[in-house]
Amino acid sequence: MQAIELTYILLSVVLAATGLTMVGLAMRAYLQTSRRSMLALSIGFSILVAGAIATTFSAFLTDFHNTRLLLTVNYGVSTVGYLFVIYSVTGAD
Repeated sequence: MQAIELTYILLSVVLAATGLTMVGLAMRAYLQTSRRSMLALSIGFSILVAGAIATTFSAFLTDFHNTRLLLTVNYGVSTVGYLFVIYSVTGAD
């Protein structure tokens, strides 16, 4: 395995861990306050983390072929996640 692949895996793990931490914090805030904005925030971060994890697995399963398609799907999923984050900040409650 090349150094760049190991770096990609390491950064993906860190991204997933920090993203899941944010999901947990938002869920805890939702459970404490029952604010829909916190629920929307946790959904948004969950989608972002799922997209990141799926992209990493897909990249290695396809041996990094079809990277344009992989990145396009990743950007689509990320956009949906960020829309939930924006909704949580601008008007979920």
